[in-house]
Amino acid sequence: MAKKNSTVFVCQECGYESPKWMGKCICGAWNTFVEEKVVDLKVTDSRRRSGSPKASPSPLNKVGTGEYTRMSTGIGELDRVLGGGLVLGSLVLISGEPGIGKSTIIIQAAANIAASGKPVLYVSGEESEEQIKMRADRVCGELTDDLYILSETNMENISEACEKIKPAFLIVDSIQTMYTEELDSVPGSVSQVRACGNILMKIGKTAAVPVFIVAHVTKSGELAGPKIVEHMVDAVLNFSGERDHDLRILRAFKNRFGTTSEIGAFKMEEKGLVEIRDLSATFLDSNDAKPEGSVVSAIYEGSRPVLLEIQALTAPANVGFARRTAVGVDSQRLAMILAVLEKKCGITTINQDVYVNVVGGLRPDSTSVDLAVALAVYSSLKQVSCPRRILAVGEIGLTGELRSIGNLEKIVQEAARMGYEEIIVPSKNMSSIDKGKLSNCKITPARNIFDAINAFKS
Repeated sequence: MAKKNSTVFVCQECGYESPKWMGKCICGAWNTFVEEKVVDLKVTDSRRRSGSPKASPSPLNKVGTGEYTRMSTGIGELDRVLGGGLVLGSLVLISGEPGIGKSTIIIQAAANIAASGKPVLYVSGEESEEQIKMRADRVCGELTDDLYILSETNMENISEACEKIKPAFLIVDSIQTMYTEELDSVPGSVSQVRACGNILMKIGKTAAVPVFIVAHVTKSGELAGPKIVEHMVDAVLNFSGERDHDLRILRAFKNRFGTTSEIGAFKMEEKGLVEIRDLSATFLDSNDAKPEGSVVSAIYEGSRPVLLEIQALTAPANVGFARRTAVGVDSQRLAMILAVLEKKCGITTINQDVYVNVVGGLRPDSTSVDLAVALAVYSSLKQVSCPRRILAVGEIGLTGELRSIGNLEKIVQEAARMGYEEIIVPSKNMSSIDKGKLSNCKITPARNIFDAINAFKS
């Protein structure tokens, strides 16, 4: 325990405290220690002061369980990512690049909750009250008296405002601008972020108030500041999207009250973010047969299948080594697929520049798009286009075989709903498909990449 006004050195990466400066932290980071002064708190143990009994261990099978009470934000896609709505007393951290739409979706959720008659407090440490009002007028329309705005960075003043208003929903934008007078360090430092996070946690847990915390991101897209803030909160959401596209994807990287595989889709318009119900139709421009170098694939995100278009272009390499450029697909995965095509199918791309792109700006993490990438490269290289509407899914192994993927039956049903005539799938997945539900859709099993290419060009 640090003494009053003592000096400690804190790692900006992991939050480790050391009494002396260290060149390398225990987390492996170099030159991340900064000097901070720690002021001893007036009360170090509230339980001991109040005379309340100490906590004692309890048998796990004797602990009662119950369902969490949730509050709807009025935004279906946001509720989907959260697992059904905001859990009372939970802390939710939302991050994203500047201008991606974090403040927009937060003010829309705040206005929806306030419209239901519940008080909402929006605390901003970066924008003035007039700036927030201008955004709210643009994206929310008519506002109620239950939506309160506070431009403040002092946590003691924020706590007093919460005691006065007793909000049902609290928003803090952003955690890096907040500070507490109990610590003698600048806002955004490890000690300040940790102390402010603890205060917000106390406000949320004691009053059963869901708290939304906005966090900055670095140039690489990771959360700025100490990692400890991610461990403190109950859910971590990330807002992503391309600058030249109006599509915005909301993902949950951590969720103690729901799944982390769910995504929410929005479209940025002049009047704010609009929910996208049919995500597959957004990524597919038309229902016609695709030209050469274009193959439709699918992934399963959360609780719904998403159809997307994979485009590939091959061109003769003029000088030096051939280029490999991938947008939306992992570049190392692309190199592996090209190696399998050359080894197992005799398709050489060593003298060809290869470009692969996922249309719409989506970056799928699933390996189910491997087969579509391989077929798109083959289609562009051999100048072969499929005259019928075809969809291909499957993971490619190093031996050239097609490995099974999860939730294929739901993907096939979505493809049939979208009107696709044929679907190339791994033969190992055939037992999980109910052909009775597919009236006008042909299912073509393929054991390896060679069988898939034959089915594609036939």
